[in-house]
Amino acid sequence: MNADTHDTAPAAANASPPTRKVHDRARHPRLARELTTIGAMARIYCRDVHGTAAGLCAPCQALMDYATRRLDRCVFGDDKPTCANCTVHCYNAENREAVRTMMRYAGPRMLWRHPFLAIAHVVDGRRPAPALPKAKPAKAAASADDNGR
Repeated sequence: MNADTHDTAPAAANASPPTRKVHDRARHPRLARELTTIGAMARIYCRDVHGTAAGLCAPCQALMDYATRRLDRCVFGDDKPTCANCTVHCYNAENREAVRTMMRYAGPRMLWRHPFLAIAHVVDGRRPAPALPKAKPAKAAASADDNGR
């Protein structure tokens, strides 16, 4: 019985972090497509630059996990613009540069390997960035009470 537990524990540790929105294509089609697009770019980059035959190498997988978390927590939801047009830069500097490098390499190759995703990404890039959502009134009222005391 304990041997079974040890066999499954490493597999669970290697699993991608659970998400709420980006894998729910029915409720959040735009975020799900953006996750698919960045995943395709990561596979192209990892295969060509790092020589990974199947899947992603550890650094590329870590970058994908980070991108998945950032997409899942995006304040804009399905109205999210492409990252180049976004008013909120939620990636830290190191990961932003890594994604930028990956996209510079994989972006031009996307048209040949994933034409639908590439065209959809270009069309999404033409959409204007929405205004940043306002803070919830309850938080604003609580802040005002704290400042008044």
